[in-house]
Amino acid sequence: MSQKKRKPPKLVVVKMPIPQALVTRYFQLIIARQFTVAERELEKLKQKMQKTEWNRGYFRALYGMYLSRKTNDTYAFFSKIDLSDKPTVHAFRREFLDHTRNGLHGDFDRGYFSAWADCMRTIGRMDIPGAHNEKAETEVPDVPKEGIETLKTDKSQATIASFFDGKSKAEEPGPEETEQE
Repeated sequence: MSQKKRKPPKLVVVKMPIPQALVTRYFQLIIARQFTVAERELEKLKQKMQKTEWNRGYFRALYGMYLSRKTNDTYAFFSKIDLSDKPTVHAFRREFLDHTRNGLHGDFDRGYFSAWADCMRTIGRMDIPGAHNEKAETEVPDVPKEGIETLKTDKSQATIASFFDGKSKAEEPGPEETEQE
């Protein structure tokens, strides 16, 4: 009996997908401006990614999102959109998905746009109050005019104007001193 040598089975390398739970958490952290924790999550994602062009584009998009949110770059995409406007966010997601399906784009670009589409999906599911990004948080609430006027009429209070004029309460003549002159 002759025995035939059997070929060993071919190993099929299965591409491990990027853990969606980590990505979603990362997006939530950068939207909430928790950059220290977001940076740690980004590092975890980088370690779990395989070295492919698509993953490289995806990671570059994630890192760019982190930088633009952290630096408040006024020219960046994040600062231009209203994150609480769900229809607009959904429209951007559809546009990014169209780019991921476009055969004219390379793997790097498709990964890049896929990250943005995932980000828009996460933002669309989040409840983000406010008008336009952080501007609602940084604006000073309106101070009633009556509050300012009472300070101006209160002579016992030192004001910035009197400070810069070089006058202090001790140097200003009182009502008794002005009558004697």
